[in-house]
Amino acid sequence: MSEARNIGLSVKAPDRMCEDPNCPFHGSLKIRGRQLSGKVVSASPGRFAVILQESYRYSDKYMRYLKRRRKVHAHLPPCLEVAVGDLATIAECRPVAKTISFVVVQREKASARAILQTAG
Repeated sequence: MSEARNIGLSVKAPDRMCEDPNCPFHGSLKIRGRQLSGKVVSASPGRFAVILQESYRYSDKYMRYLKRRRKVHAHLPPCLEVAVGDLATIAECRPVAKTISFVVVQREKASARAILQTAG
């Protein structure tokens, strides 16, 4: 394959090439459904990443917002270099493994503040 295919999202294709059949850019994996973004908590190169997604929910009982967190497992193609602390965008796809129904499609560099919070 000479170039990355269009996956239908407004994300930049990676510069590196890979031979992964589960890569949305260089393989045959199709994207559908939801897009999420969050902080990378754990990453295994070429295998999978764990994304922490934080949201706020209003509680009528306590009359304040409560912080909710959930971890989402996503397939990590070898052409994307993602490190712990980076912000990543993931998109829904068919089930790749038992707990993996998302794939990483974009990485944003972590800010210095996010790196310090992860280290401390």
